[in-house]
Amino acid sequence: MRIRPITPSLLVEELADRIASAPRSSWVRVAVDGAPAARPEDLADALAGPLRLRGRAVFRVSAGDFLRPASLRFEHGRTDPDAFYTDWLDSGALIREVLGPLRPGGSGEVLTALWDSTVDRAARTPYATLPPGGVVLLDGSLLLGRGLPFDQAVHLWLSPGALARRVAAEHRWTLPAYARYEQEARPAEVADVVVRVDDPRHPALVDRS
Repeated sequence: MRIRPITPSLLVEELADRIASAPRSSWVRVAVDGAPAARPEDLADALAGPLRLRGRAVFRVSAGDFLRPASLRFEHGRTDPDAFYTDWLDSGALIREVLGPLRPGGSGEVLTALWDSTVDRAARTPYATLPPGGVVLLDGSLLLGRGLPFDQAVHLWLSPGALARRVAAEHRWTLPAYARYEQEARPAEVADVVVRVDDPRHPALVDRS
C-alpha cells in the first residue's frame, strides 16, 4: 500500500477525471462517504462543477435528507450509537428514490430530498430527471456495507485519534458507531477510492495496488 500526498484541488480534478471516464450510456452513482468531521459534503460539492465542465449533468444528494422520521430514529433514545449506525438512514428510500431509478434501464427520475429532519416532515421536493450519462453525487456517513448500489465510492478516512479530536463534544456519543463501521463494513477496503484526511489541508490518496 502506498500513500500519495495530494493537494485538495488536484484531488478534485483526479476524482472528476475518474468519474467522468465512466461510459456515457448510463448514469453514474457516486458515494462520497465519511464521518461529518471529514466533511464529505464539501468534496461532493467541489466535484459538481468540474464534472459539469467535463460534460456531465450532476445531481447533488445528501444522505441527511433521507433519514427516517424521529419516531423511528429515536426509538431507543437520541444518543444510542447502535441505532445511529443501523436505524437512522432510510436505505430503502435511497434505493427507491435515487439509486434504483439510475440503474441500467431505469427511468432517471430522482427525488433529491425526501425528509426534512429539522422539522420532521416530508421535504416536498419535486422529482427531477437526470439525463443519461449524468452523475449523482451522494454525500453522507456510514454509507457502505448497506447494499446501496453505487458505481463508484470514495471514502474519506480519519484515524480514530483524529476523528475523536474533531468530533464536537455533543456528538462524541457517535464514536462507537464509527468504530463499529470500521470493523464491520471495512469502508477503507470496499471503497473504490480512499482518501486520508486527518489534516484536511493535506489529504493523501491510498494506493492499494
